[in-house]
Amino acid sequence: MPVVARFYGLIIKMYFSQREHGMPHFHAMYAEFNGVFDIQTLEMLEGDLPIRAQRLVKEWGAQHQQELLQMWETNEFKQLPGLE
Repeated sequence: MPVVARFYGLIIKMYFSQREHGMPHFHAMYAEFNGVFDIQTLEMLEGDLPIRAQRLVKEWGAQHQQELLQMWETNEFKQLPGLE
């Protein structure tokens, strides 16, 4: 699973085989915590990320939502910047 972005100790990863992985989503890891986020709603679908980390991921996701959807639809990997 390629790393799409890194920031504040968070690692964002994404599978690029949509047929095998259902709805558009990405994975966020922070230390021993994980979360799966819906790209369209930016809601955490499953996982145990702390609330502060969830807020950072959602903020980042809002900034890059269109790029994430495009990557999901085209299966073309692109490194994205973190939060500044």
